[in-house]
Amino acid sequence: MATLYIRDVPEAVAESLKERAAEAGMSLSAYVARELADLAARPTNAEIVNRLKSRDRSDGPSTADILEAVAEGRR
Repeated sequence: MATLYIRDVPEAVAESLKERAAEAGMSLSAYVARELADLAARPTNAEIVNRLKSRDRSDGPSTADILEAVAEGRR
């Protein structure tokens, strides 16, 4: 397992993290490690865009259908 050292964390951020860790019944180190693991598990915006671009949308609504639905919603 890797060890990370984080410098120049604003005092308010550190205090907030300490409070959240205490509320969760965890050490600050364990809490931050869990939060970083959650963050790393989320896809990046680029990954989401690539996933959306790769989807087959041939059976979806046409541009005309979408514009018509928008117009209907404004009436």
